[in-house]
Amino acid sequence: MPKKDFAFKKDCCIFAVTKNNFKDERGDSSPLFCFSRRMITKELIQKLVEEKLAEGTNFIVDIAVKPGNKIFILLDNAAGLPISDCVAVSKFVESNLDREKEDFELNVSSPGLDQPFKVLQQYIKNIGKQVAVLTKENKKLSGKLVSANENGIEIETKSTERVEGKKGKQLLINNINLTFNQLKETKVVVSF
Repeated sequence: MPKKDFAFKKDCCIFAVTKNNFKDERGDSSPLFCFSRRMITKELIQKLVEEKLAEGTNFIVDIAVKPGNKIFILLDNAAGLPISDCVAVSKFVESNLDREKEDFELNVSSPGLDQPFKVLQQYIKNIGKQVAVLTKENKKLSGKLVSANENGIEIETKSTERVEGKKGKQLLINNINLTFNQLKETKVVVSF
């Protein structure tokens, strides 16, 4: 087992690992030095954003903190998200972080129209709209989102099929209930 020596500084950790196989030509061990800087955590960002959003109707879709302290915050609102709300959240988060301690990159936006839904509020926001659903069995469905709750969604699909005893193809309307465990992806269908 290699010997580990740790030296702690505020906001970072420097450590050296000495192994027998790291010997120079004289047989002296040479340590391997690593420097680790603490990252800003997703939990901290979530707490700050929730604090800011507590006063309104905006909701969190996703928060990610990637290496290099690249922070991505996705927000939405049932009535649409004005850019001024993104700016307000960005300023609030930035004012509660110290760039002198840790530098960071901050991006606050709404999810794009082409992005799949991630939270229940997005489903509720889009009730009555056309959606494309991909199930975990890779079955594609398209129809109107009729309802959404914590158990799943209901979509109304339309198809034309031959019905026995009727002339020609008939329009069939089916309501399909799906649990969130059955869903792989749901997106709003954008039509121009």
